[in-house]
Amino acid sequence: MTEQNPPVPAWDTLWRNVHLATLAAPGDYGEIRDAAIAVRDGRIAWLGPRAALPAGARAAVEHDGGGAWLTPGLIDCHTHIVYGGNRSDEFEARLNGVPYEEIARRGGGIVSTVRATRAASADALLAASLPRVAGLLAEGVTTLEIKSGYGLDLATERRMLQVARTLGERLPLRVRTTFLGAHALPPEFTGRADAYIDLVCDELLPTLAAEGLVDAVDAFCERIGFSVAQTERVFGVAARLGLPVKLHAEQLSDQGGAALVARYRGLSADHLEYLSPDGIAAMAAAGTVAVLLPGAFYCLRETRLPPLPALREAGVALAVSTDCNPGTSPLGSLLLAMNMACTLFRLTPLEALAGVTRNAARALGLADQLGTLEVGKAADFALWAIDRPGELAYGIGLNPCRQVVSAGVARAPHGLS
Repeated sequence: MTEQNPPVPAWDTLWRNVHLATLAAPGDYGEIRDAAIAVRDGRIAWLGPRAALPAGARAAVEHDGGGAWLTPGLIDCHTHIVYGGNRSDEFEARLNGVPYEEIARRGGGIVSTVRATRAASADALLAASLPRVAGLLAEGVTTLEIKSGYGLDLATERRMLQVARTLGERLPLRVRTTFLGAHALPPEFTGRADAYIDLVCDELLPTLAAEGLVDAVDAFCERIGFSVAQTERVFGVAARLGLPVKLHAEQLSDQGGAALVARYRGLSADHLEYLSPDGIAAMAAAGTVAVLLPGAFYCLRETRLPPLPALREAGVALAVSTDCNPGTSPLGSLLLAMNMACTLFRLTPLEALAGVTRNAARALGLADQLGTLEVGKAADFALWAIDRPGELAYGIGLNPCRQVVSAGVARAPHGLS
């Protein structure tokens, strides 16, 4: 019987002469030096040391990485990037000593952005959002979560979510949409919070979910937001619709939101400065990711740190995001968010990078598709002119991204085409 040689792999694209940080397992960068990575049909087909490339392996297009480091594409897993207007006046007011909660009670805060967003057309919202997203694309971001929540009525919530979908269609970017109708109480419902939650549960969420505009459901569980009981009503509808949940929890006070979202096996609890030991235990048991938002912590001049040592001890996965929004985190750089997570929250550079790749994918329910460099996963990655992976959390206002690859298609980091 004649022994047959194994078939020679034929790939779409091959990158040689790169160093890989696979992030494939907790605890280290997953470094493979002097490596190669191959793509077929938009997915990773092979990776490993360059010396281990199969004999005769070929690709339709081959790239010399020039010794760059290659990581999974970055994931910004918590943003409010589609909105109208801005709130620079509130920034000035806070610096003059007015607390954020007082600004909100005066008609500022989220409600001021609601007014501007309701007045903006879809074209205006898209035009305003494109430059914000372009900055993230230039930093190696390949997946972006975008929340609604500045409409608080059916027409505007729909318009926001449609613009988010359009961004994902026009740009080399995976967009996950989150319905955040329970973000704030609209002015027309002043003093009638339960009636507004009726509207969210009976009309807004079911309608927008039926239109295919919702990938997940979020709420703002806080003294200036909604109670645990009101939030749970929204979560109950999400569960009936088969939609995963996440929550703005324990940002300004401990309302027990983290335990609530964990009870619904939620994807993530976000902010968490006032997180309790009971909340940590619930999140650990449910596998709920802790999403850290250092931009809001910085802009609000918060002094209470999220309980990072206890979260680590409990084994809760830590993600990092920009929380890009007009009021409390006008932050358009995920690399800067990584640096802030290290300097303000004392994350290690490894934790910060895992927080915008592997754990951010978990926070979006996409860990089986994204967040690490593994055969079979989406070929979303970035190439960096750095000496070591930890350098990505080191620079302030620096962008060493050389190339971004989305679904196997390479582009210059500064370009949208």
